[in-house]
Amino acid sequence: MAAENIGPEKVTFGRGYSVWIMAIDGTWRRSCLLKAVSANDAELIFEGSIEGLNLKEFFLLLSSTGLAYRRCELVKVNGTELIIRFLKAKGAKKSTKSTHDDTVEA
Repeated sequence: MAAENIGPEKVTFGRGYSVWIMAIDGTWRRSCLLKAVSANDAELIFEGSIEGLNLKEFFLLLSSTGLAYRRCELVKVNGTELIIRFLKAKGAKKSTKSTHDDTVEA
């Protein structure tokens, strides 16, 4: 019997992918490596100390300009490895595409 793959598929990066974490209020920003990511969570390798940083809620920045980001919370710290979970926007609804009718009635 084949084993079932439960949960979202996780992508693992061989060398890691350079990303940043940043406070919700923008008071701090630190670089780290993205080790693995799925639709719900990610694993980061952090260089330096996380002491004193508020990691209850923060942004994971995927670009240096901050245009691609996800809101996150810390799940677990294991040495220099951080396990984070992506948060859904509060009050966000599923977007439904509306069809635009270009016909004009006379």
